Amino acid sequence: MASKLQSLLFNISTTNFTKARKRWRFAYTAIYCSRVILSLARELVSRKTNFQHLSEILVEPSHTVLSVGLASTLVTASASHSPETENVQGSGFLGIDQMKLTEMVKNKSLDDLCAFGGIEGLLNALETDAEDGVHCSEQNISQRRHVFGSNTYQKPPPKGLIFFVLEAFKDTTILILMACAALSLGFGIKEHGLQEGWYEGGSIFLAVFLVIAVSAASNFRQERQFDKLSKISNNIKIDAMRDGRRQKISIFDIVVGDVLFLTTGDQIPADGVFLDGHSLQVDESSMTGESDHVEVDSLHNPFLFSGSKVADGYARMLVLSVGMNTAWGEMMSSITRDSKEQTPLQARLDKLTSSIGKVGLAVAFLVLTVMLIRYFTGNTEDEYGNQEYIGSKTSINDVFNSVVRIFAAAVTIVVVAIPEGLPLAVTLTLAYSMKRMMADQAMVRKLSACETMGSATVICTDKTGTLTMNQMKVTKFWLGQEDTGELCSGEIAPEILELLHQGVGVNTTGSIYKSVSGSLPEFSGSPTEKAILSWAVQELGLDMEKLKQNSTILHVETFNSEKKRSGVSMRKRADSTIHVHWKGAAEMVLGMCSSYYKSNGNLQSINEDERMQLEMIIQGMSGSSLRCIAFAHKQIPEGEIQQDEDGKPQQQLKEDGLTLLGIVGLKDPCRPGAKKAIQVCRYAGVDIKMITGDNVFTAKAIATECGILGPGYEVKDGEVVEGAEFRNYTHEERMKRVSEIRVMARSSPFDKLLMVQCLKQQGHVVAVTGDGTNDAPALKEADIGLSMGIQGTEVAKESSDIVILDDDFASVATVLRWGRCVYNNIQKFIQFQLTVNVAALVINFIAAVSAGDVPLTTVQLLWVNLIMDTLGALALATELPTDELMHRRPVGRVEPLITNIMWRNLLAQALYQIAVLLTLQFKGRSILNVNERVKNTLIFNIFVFCQVFNEFNARKLEKKNVFEGLHKNHLFIGIVGITIILQVVMVEFLKKFADTVSLDWLQWGGCIAVAALTWPIGLVDPVYVPQYGSYLLLLPNNFSFVNPSSFDKIGGTLEVGSNTKRSCMIIQIMKT
Repeated sequence: MASKLQSLLFNISTTNFTKARKRWRFAYTAIYCSRVILSLARELVSRKTNFQHLSEILVEPSHTVLSVGLASTLVTASASHSPETENVQGSGFLGIDQMKLTEMVKNKSLDDLCAFGGIEGLLNALETDAEDGVHCSEQNISQRRHVFGSNTYQKPPPKGLIFFVLEAFKDTTILILMACAALSLGFGIKEHGLQEGWYEGGSIFLAVFLVIAVSAASNFRQERQFDKLSKISNNIKIDAMRDGRRQKISIFDIVVGDVLFLTTGDQIPADGVFLDGHSLQVDESSMTGESDHVEVDSLHNPFLFSGSKVADGYARMLVLSVGMNTAWGEMMSSITRDSKEQTPLQARLDKLTSSIGKVGLAVAFLVLTVMLIRYFTGNTEDEYGNQEYIGSKTSINDVFNSVVRIFAAAVTIVVVAIPEGLPLAVTLTLAYSMKRMMADQAMVRKLSACETMGSATVICTDKTGTLTMNQMKVTKFWLGQEDTGELCSGEIAPEILELLHQGVGVNTTGSIYKSVSGSLPEFSGSPTEKAILSWAVQELGLDMEKLKQNSTILHVETFNSEKKRSGVSMRKRADSTIHVHWKGAAEMVLGMCSSYYKSNGNLQSINEDERMQLEMIIQGMSGSSLRCIAFAHKQIPEGEIQQDEDGKPQQQLKEDGLTLLGIVGLKDPCRPGAKKAIQVCRYAGVDIKMITGDNVFTAKAIATECGILGPGYEVKDGEVVEGAEFRNYTHEERMKRVSEIRVMARSSPFDKLLMVQCLKQQGHVVAVTGDGTNDAPALKEADIGLSMGIQGTEVAKESSDIVILDDDFASVATVLRWGRCVYNNIQKFIQFQLTVNVAALVINFIAAVSAGDVPLTTVQLLWVNLIMDTLGALALATELPTDELMHRRPVGRVEPLITNIMWRNLLAQALYQIAVLLTLQFKGRSILNVNERVKNTLIFNIFVFCQVFNEFNARKLEKKNVFEGLHKNHLFIGIVGITIILQVVMVEFLKKFADTVSLDWLQWGGCIAVAALTWPIGLVDPVYVPQYGSYLLLLPNNFSFVNPSSFDKIGGTLEVGSNTKRSCMIIQIMKT
């Protein structure tokens, strides 16, 4: 029996364990064996059972947590019967105390980790396999959530509808109107009784409540929309190992016991411990405030904090705490998303609203003063033509009623004058655009990006994955100077093939898994890693499992965007020899080599001629749009490497005297829509600059294929540069040449940042795409940062304003299109609303001064304010982007919000409405032969219908055909229809409420006909007003306005024909 027990305890494969891990295994087994024996002895004594009962305990399924033999089962049995954990036997996880796990990570306590039995003890206790992860059955995952919690944070409850109703009541003008309504209601009931006296005050109350309800409902809806988008943006995917398969899961689905993969740029989604990995450095500044990166390893600091970011290296971690059991969760639960984030455009609109409000307040004060003077001097009449104020003969009730009515009219002018609909229009436009942009593969993280993108003048884009498909495939392989194509492994000498296996299989961040079907293996990692691994497995016969068993990794230098290469040192277990392998950009790795292998295994030194030949091979592949990756190797004598007690090297990997193993060429085809998208952007006046880490030959080939450089284009000086060259320019040289650059090759993130800074200093509005952690500074510096949703790291996404979900440049062009649409829609609403503001102010002011009364009552003005602010904003804010938007130059930083054309349209419509309505006010009764109430109803009806027809004019600020594309905007048609129906109801069925009378068919037809004249007035174009940003072309004997997209530069010559140039002068028109 003893021999059987011994075989069960020690028949555990430790082939893949490091020395340190073997020591942990030995100590772990020694300590717990004694506990197992003692625990089982006590169990046998207490239950007075026989030896048969021992066997039943040893094979109990609920105690089997790891497939490492019965030793783990015995340890589990011991732990499960220990006094410390007896109180939570029902959990199924050995009574692990979540609080102890949380405190251990929080305090970085190695003593507590040892008390748990080290990493092995935690794996056993959490029923997790270090290699295969947890079982992903629904029952297992649900049980872990029940015991340890879910990876979500408690958030304050969202704001309800009542909150926004109460917010609306805080508006000063609303409170004043309600006070006026209350006074009017009280005096009216006292004078005319309840049955007749409530109409005027009650009508104002009802109108105010309607405005509040619509405003609150709209704000409530937008709050829900932003919350929904916030949840989508926070739903990050991360790689996890479950049931032996590497798969992407949402961070919200992570449970305690999960094994997660971390790479540079990832945000750590839960608290845990380091399992294995290399060169892992973590930025814990979000938790500790310390800016220095913290090194994480298995010996000195294996603890990982949720919310920290991986600054360098890669690793696997074991999750110990999630959600509210982490310090990050507690902090995040107290943070709410500020849905009141104000964009630059909203700030400009606030200033505009404030200015208009001051004008409205001044007009209202004048109206109030004039009307009070006219009333108390007996110069006002009631609806029957009688003098309203006759000194002491007028009752106190009548005086108060009239004063309240005058005061309410003045306050209503303020309400109508203040364009409260502008913030609502911006909110509606942004929310609608954000929702539609999600469908177009763009997720907006910051509201300001929507409008700023419309002003972009330069887009600096990456190449890989953005302009190309990011679907790599090895199509060329050079072994020395021999082109072997996709190669047959039998053509290579065995010793060279073994080195290639090491260079590909050991120096990689990718992985190989057996597929479910069992046919072809599955690959994970970056597209480049997957392509090389796939090629090595299928063409070189790489056996990854065998390679791992026969080698031990000593040190890893992860890929660096500055050096553009990665390296690894390893020890062969068969002969204990140490080898260094490098992989990276071909010309850079070649520069580290002094020899190369031939296919027959012979070593050939590299002289100047040989090096030139190899460089020509790289240039030839790059010229065919291939990404060139080289592999190099060096065997290191044991005495040259200094090691620490853990067997790790203490010096950097050798970077010289290497032997070139081979060069692979990876094909990454251009995206089908990239060329067209670039043409659209350039026609829209937006310059496209490609910034890539590839060499200059690959960069030029891809730029030509995508249309950044035209076909057969002869590159001029300064249009294609390398990062180092740009970096070494003086500041003056960079500022002079940056506008001419179209392609920057072999660039680093610092070069990208430098270019963005130079472009911004020149006055450009710059958009930048990025996917790496090192791109974060450039993304933050740019006016609009665009990160990649597929290949982008979490650090890059957090630094960006918009996430391109499909990594496609065509989506970048779509974002530009939507950005211009947002700006254009807001301009439409500004023109529409200011027309109403100007007309209403002038009409009521002139009428009050001259006649002592206003033709538009408080309720009527509130109704106009409602349809203008809410329905008008909804109708114009949801216009879809058109091709016409991409035929204009960018608006730029200093473009006036209200352009000359908008002023022309606004004033033309306002003057027409003022002329018509004042004519009716003073001559309407005699011209139309109607009484005072009919005249006022006609004025109200025409005024509303003028706004309805003017909504069509506002759809197109510059074009003659205001009906173009109308059939596509069903919401606009629906809102216009609803407005007309509500207006009919107001006039014909709510006469007491709106203070109107019924109109006959002829009068209705006359109202519509007069209002419809706003269409031909909108067509009148008395003078051509050039836009800000257009250009005046001066040629000999003539001049003309030209579209700047017809030329590339402002200079002294213009391309007139294919072989003709004419001298000219081009002047940019600024503000006119």
